[in-house]
Parts: sequence; structure tokens; C-alpha cells
Amino acid sequence: MILLPSPSLPNAPLLRRLSVRNRSECFWPYRPILAFTAAKSGVEDGRDRFQVEYTPWLVVGLGNPGNKFHGTRHNVGFEMVDRIARAEGMSLNTIQSKALVGIGCIGEVPIVLAKPQVYMNFVGESVSPLATYYGVPLRHILVVYDEMWLPNGVMRLQPKGGDGKHNGLKSVMAHLNMHKDIPRLSIGIGSPPGSMDMKAFLLQKFSPAERVQIDDALDQGVDALRTLVLNGFNQSISRFNICQKYKYNKV
Repeated sequence: MILLPSPSLPNAPLLRRLSVRNRSECFWPYRPILAFTAAKSGVEDGRDRFQVEYTPWLVVGLGNPGNKFHGTRHNVGFEMVDRIARAEGMSLNTIQSKALVGIGCIGEVPIVLAKPQVYMNFVGESVSPLATYYGVPLRHILVVYDEMWLPNGVMRLQPKGGDGKHNGLKSVMAHLNMHKDIPRLSIGIGSPPGSMDMKAFLLQKFSPAERVQIDDALDQGVDALRTLVLNGFNQSISRFNICQKYKYNKV
């Protein structure tokens, strides 16, 4: 059971009880939900009853809008969000705060997926308003982006960090008062060969062999997100990062 604020009395202490039968019922359809509390009966850790707070997550994939950027290295963040949506049965069918948005759940934890429809340097204009609207704390804003300093198909999931000279991440942090405590999933796209121009490399599509690595990484990213949402940054995430670091190293 999930207790939600009454839509007609948003500031009243009365709560409406909602039975969650499918993922589409995790969000109140007419207004943002600022708190999610699930009450379960049973015995756990010697207690007859316990409560778990389900705080929503905002998962933002970084990329550039438009068909000409589809499948390019710089848009792998968009691809990750699309893969999550497909795996979790969610549809990105709403435009809100300059972003394509989809709403659903992982387990009973509410999830907002977003693909900003502005160019990379301005994606923060979408992230901050969406986080405010859905009541998402900084620790639950997961930014997914391409990373040239990681080998192709290698991922890293971190609870915080700098902008890594990534213009999209710079924009997000600038619109969140430069806070560094923002989780991020970086997806390696490799580095430009030889003297190739960096911008040309970012707007290049993957080779067939690289495409296979990226597709495998996206599937692994879905599993990592499920673990993160349901369990936080625990030992499983640490193992995920270690496995990613060495997954292409042959002994």
C-alpha cells in the first residue's frame, strides 16, 4: 500500500490509501508527488510493522535532440534512458520543462525519466525544474552521459563528483548551485584516435564492433540502475564498478 497526499487538500494531514497493482499507479496523475511512504505488515528484524520511505528518482540522459544526432557517441545518455524505458515498460510521451518525460516505477519506487530537448550546453534548464516539480532530492538525480576518458562500453556509477569537463554535466551542476553530490552514470565512448577533432569524434557513430559493446553496456546499465534505486550505493554497486573497470582486460 502507498499513502499519497490528497489531491484536493495538498497541505492537509489526511492521506489517501492507494493499492499499487501496476507501475502506472505509482504516481498521482494530476499533480506532483512530493513524498512516497509504503507501509507493509509482517515481521522483520523483530518488529511487527515497519515503514519505508520511497523517494522519487529523476534519471536524466544527456544528448542532443534531432535525427542527425541519433546513434552518435555524444547521445549515448539518450540511449540509456530509452533502454531503461523499454525494460521497465515506460513511455516517454510528455514534454515538460523542455524535456521528453516518462513516469513509472522500479519495484514500488517512483521514477521520472527525462531526455532534455535542448542542446547539450543547456540541459540544466530542464533538470532543475523537473527536480523541483517532482520533489526529487539531489541524491536521487542520476545524470547519464558519455565519457571519453573511459574505454568504449565501460561504465562507472558514482554518488558524486565534478563536471569532468563535460558541457552537459557543467550545465546541470550550474543550475543546481554547483552541488557535486549528484549521482552520475558515465558510459565510456573511447577517445579520439590520433589527431582527430574532439567534436567530430563526439558526433561520430559507433563502429559495428563498438556498437556491440555499447548495447551490452546499456543492458548492464539497466541492471545497475535497478540495484541503485532499490538498494542505494551498496557493495553491489562497488562490485559493478570493479567489474566494469576490468571487463575488457584479458589475463
